[in-house]
Amino acid sequence: MKVVYGKSGTGNVEEAVRGISGPKLLIMTSGGDDFEKNVEKLEKLFPGVPSIGCIAMGYDKAVLEKGVAITAFIDGVTVAAGVLENVSVSPARHIDRLIKDVESVHPGRDNTAIIDLCAGNDAVVMSTLGGIMKKNNLQIMGATGDAGKVAANGVVYPDGMAYAVIKNNTGKVKAYKENIYEPKSDMQLVASETDKSKYYVGKLNGRSAKQVYMELTGASESEAASQTFKNPLGKMIGDDVCITSIKDISGTGLVMYRQINDSDILTLLEMRDPMEVARETVEKIKRDFGKVSAVFSVNCVFRYLVLKDRGELNSYLGEIASLGTSCGLIGYGEHYNAQFVNQTMTCVVFE
Repeated sequence: MKVVYGKSGTGNVEEAVRGISGPKLLIMTSGGDDFEKNVEKLEKLFPGVPSIGCIAMGYDKAVLEKGVAITAFIDGVTVAAGVLENVSVSPARHIDRLIKDVESVHPGRDNTAIIDLCAGNDAVVMSTLGGIMKKNNLQIMGATGDAGKVAANGVVYPDGMAYAVIKNNTGKVKAYKENIYEPKSDMQLVASETDKSKYYVGKLNGRSAKQVYMELTGASESEAASQTFKNPLGKMIGDDVCITSIKDISGTGLVMYRQINDSDILTLLEMRDPMEVARETVEKIKRDFGKVSAVFSVNCVFRYLVLKDRGELNSYLGEIASLGTSCGLIGYGEHYNAQFVNQTMTCVVFE
């Protein structure tokens, strides 16, 4: 299979697609001001070609902070694209669309992935997809876009989840999740007095969640929210850690970027060397794949800010690109199979 990445810093769609011919799937990231116009333009240039898009920054070996970026799957794939609407209210209402699209590509074992772009309510949407993923042996990765809107097949949808079902006709696919944070200690923090609708955690181990976090990190109340760049919390799922970022302080508790429930077990995380982690990710993928055709990934905006501040952003993207064609987008929440995570890189690798 073949993937081509095109871009325009001025938001010119014609410029971004100049090297693209005969695509089977188009994935677009665009600035918010021109999003609707760019979605319409892309559809006119490639009428009827499956496409999905969102408001975000795209990248290959460098991040395109303004403009439009297009990822094109050229050959070696069978694709279906569509949308689930009103995901904040009823994410499962149109699930039959996705089921039919999965069936239409005739997924085999380990060769089919879903790339999704969501406008919100990601945790519930991922739970909705979980059964389809297991039944059809699918890999899933994706992201939250900006401004509460996505595009599918030339149409913009508020409060939707756009998806592309991609069968690799020339090899396998596999999704990966990369954390640059690890548990600082084996201390377990049991959440209570949570409000799922507000993503609020009132207490950790029976005490004020704000106070516990400040004591563990040494951060003042004014610093506590930004301390998540250094010390996010992690939700323990078996032996796995799903990062959950702190959004704000509210009263004596913490407002998170993902839902936490009563009795969930959390732990305090600390940052590892991002470049060391990137090299480990590359080596892991090399062990799993004899040849890599393409990597499509999502990096959290918090990772983007951290890596940029450390002067390692392009080095990091270059390390991942050493595997082969590599591109993706900066997201506001990341999807890894049926999980919704924060401050993470997720990707799907195509053989």
